[in-house]
Amino acid sequence: MRGGDSFDSDADADGDGDGDGAASSSSSPPAIQEHAAAAAADHQGSSQYHTDTSSTTSPLPHNANPARQCRDIFWLLIFVLHLLVFGSGLALLGANRFKKADRLNIDRFTNLTLSATALAPPPPPPPAAEDPSRHTETFWPFYGVAAGIGLVVAWSWLALLGRHAELMMRVSVHGLTTYLAVVSVFCFWAHHFFWGVTFAVGAALQFVYLLSVFDRFPFTMLVLQKSVKMVWSLPEVVWVVYTFTVVMLCWFVLWSFGVAGIVALSIDVNGRWWLIVVFSVSLFWTGAVLCNTVHVIVSGMVFLVLLHGGRRASTMPSKPLLRTLRHALTTNFGSICYGSLFTAAIRILRWMIRGVRSRIGNNECLLCCIDFFFHLVETLVRFFNKYAYVLIAVHGKSFNRSARDAWELFQSTGIEALVAYDCSGAVLLMSVILGGLIAGTGTGVWVWFKRSDKVIMVSTTAMLVGMILVGLAVVVVESAVTSIYICFAEDPTLIERWDPEFFSQLSEALHQRLQYRSARARQAFNNRLPDLTTI
Repeated sequence: MRGGDSFDSDADADGDGDGDGAASSSSSPPAIQEHAAAAAADHQGSSQYHTDTSSTTSPLPHNANPARQCRDIFWLLIFVLHLLVFGSGLALLGANRFKKADRLNIDRFTNLTLSATALAPPPPPPPAAEDPSRHTETFWPFYGVAAGIGLVVAWSWLALLGRHAELMMRVSVHGLTTYLAVVSVFCFWAHHFFWGVTFAVGAALQFVYLLSVFDRFPFTMLVLQKSVKMVWSLPEVVWVVYTFTVVMLCWFVLWSFGVAGIVALSIDVNGRWWLIVVFSVSLFWTGAVLCNTVHVIVSGMVFLVLLHGGRRASTMPSKPLLRTLRHALTTNFGSICYGSLFTAAIRILRWMIRGVRSRIGNNECLLCCIDFFFHLVETLVRFFNKYAYVLIAVHGKSFNRSARDAWELFQSTGIEALVAYDCSGAVLLMSVILGGLIAGTGTGVWVWFKRSDKVIMVSTTAMLVGMILVGLAVVVVESAVTSIYICFAEDPTLIERWDPEFFSQLSEALHQRLQYRSARARQAFNNRLPDLTTI
């Protein structure tokens, strides 16, 4: 059904969902064969793999145990260097005002930097007495509250997901619009007009987006429910999330210590904002690396379960979690660091452009401009997409190679039409943003009563903290979604053996999407045919 249907991505004006493209090229061994051979070799302690081919859907090689090599080592070194440099900077900035103002005499360097600029304000007069409210320990507890709220939201979301998956998704989707509107009202009430307008515009865009993709929610909820079913059949991956959350909290202790010192600095507010933005980007990259490490671990586990026909299958390798964990933290970690730096930003940019492109209509001039940016982003997606993490877990390839293979697999099988229709990535992103808003506003309420002049600066950074912690919980579901699509493209019988009803629903949805795209392509061609005949 998929191999015979043609697909014209330019004719698709409806794909503003979560389509990122994805999988393996024809020049390399099939993913299922290679991964199964390696898994069996680890299980038997030998490079020879002897099994009955009836236990899997693909013929497996008898002597394939591909050795994994470290990939993207340059980006691994950059990430480690980044941790050392930024960690040292955070420690110095936090210690500089811990229980004593300008303990390390850092303010003299900031004053020199400011005085070198033409727009530098005059140096402030020396204080008559030391202000204890300008110390690190004044603001550090605020970030502890943010981490606590984010942790409660993340673990509650994960715990309730197994029993009330559909309800939790609907709360995330509709609750975000309401929450943005309420926060906007409070910002106007507190005379923070810029942030009030920002949240109001966000609520309006969220509402418009929900209206535009409302018809996709039944299919999206189906995919998410099946992914949750897969995740909860593997309780060990949930413990992986808890473990990595603790690791993130350890780094966050240092980060919040340094940022609290930045908030307490005596430099002008613009200088503090720039420092906070720089260190927030660092926190985002670190959080993304941890999230995508979990992504690779869960993807490897899900792929093994689908490949071997169940968690308790006799062909399942021993200690599969340790195996995927070892690969994620060693040979695959450089690829994870590389992809984490670019993937999220490109995905959000693609959703925005596809959403605008689908609503332009017949404005040829505007459509031409948007198509230029659309094809530019599509080129970037070819080398940066979230489905690459599945092939990193399976093959151990570099990130760009995995992303390109994933894209080519989806394009060649037509699965990209189904992935573009699925909004699961957007729904999960809404859960992350909602969790961040809860952490930010919860912290902001306390800051308002203690230090109202710092409420925006502390609340925005607290929101980022909440988003990262909730993102660590959400990523397990996203990993299952991406693994299911890769397996469906590689070998649909794996999905059929796992859940025959879900396989039928996926096949029917794919058939409908390909028919819809073919109809759109014919309509576009017929509309341009009179213009071609007049030439």
